[in-house]
Amino acid sequence: MSIDDFKTSLAGDAPAAGLTPVLTGLWWLAKGDWDRAHRIIQDETGRDAAWAHAHLHRVEGDLGNAGYWYRQAGQPVATDALPTEWERIVGALLTT
Repeated sequence: MSIDDFKTSLAGDAPAAGLTPVLTGLWWLAKGDWDRAHRIIQDETGRDAAWAHAHLHRVEGDLGNAGYWYRQAGQPVATDALPTEWERIVGALLTT
């Protein structure tokens, strides 16, 4: 799936079948359901999940918690616009 396909899928009522849990969580985040996204992503492990988790806490405004998750992900703390970071994470995860 391309990033454009992923974005187009946001017009639907549910994420596409076959997405990883982390991408599913990021899909729900883009739909405005932070709580659902967090419930999905917080149960996942690994660097990809930690990166998405960091983004979620940055969206929430909890920068201290976000910093912890960026460190777990091995990623620098993001300072760009939230939508830009979301797209960067989704794009990276779609190519892995």
